[in-house]
Amino acid sequence: MSSGPTILSPAELAALQALDTCVVANAIETFDERLRNEGYAANSVHCQFPQLGTMVGYAATLRVRGSAPSTTGYLYSENTVWWDYLMSLPAPRVVVVQDVSTRIGLGSFIGAVHVNIFKALGCVGAVTNGSVRDLPAAESLGFHLFSAGLSVSHAYVHMLDFGCPVEIAGLKIQSGTLLHGDRHGLQAIPLDIAARIPAAAARIQKKEDAIIQACQSPHFSLEKLRETFGNQ
Repeated sequence: MSSGPTILSPAELAALQALDTCVVANAIETFDERLRNEGYAANSVHCQFPQLGTMVGYAATLRVRGSAPSTTGYLYSENTVWWDYLMSLPAPRVVVVQDVSTRIGLGSFIGAVHVNIFKALGCVGAVTNGSVRDLPAAESLGFHLFSAGLSVSHAYVHMLDFGCPVEIAGLKIQSGTLLHGDRHGLQAIPLDIAARIPAAAARIQKKEDAIIQACQSPHFSLEKLRETFGNQ
């Protein structure tokens, strides 16, 4: 694997944000960096606000439990040390919360208060294999949420650790992983090829557009479609 930048420029991040996840996934495949059945979350995690478009940011990772009381008696409101960890990461940031409870998603770590804290700390979204709540609060801030479900309560949610490797719907995420998500799902972008993704996506899009135009042409013919397809 070739070496590459660990932090993208604002222009490079903006170029990735202008692309939908399907186009980016196609582009990543052209670099043969990973298997085609790896690098993205399974469809058990859903985008709560498709209208917000594309989310791009560096992962700040946490692990929580919430279906039973903490053995130490501490809840999430009593632990703020992880805010310093979050601020140590490059912006924009995406908070990634793996719920490792016995009953995953029974309680929600992410609600109105944390969404506002995250936003103030330079985060653009949050991802969890568990539940979220207070959707209007997040939506009004333009804050992306990806989750497996919703919960009315925070139950006994408490933090176990932060800055650790986590796994969300089969997607393994390290602290600082570059994430890209929209209504289609969530994926990780290898940092060493991230800056080259938009150009690769443009080449793919040009080829696909030619096929689509052939299909939609008033002069459509099977022969013309085969010719166009064969030239790609």
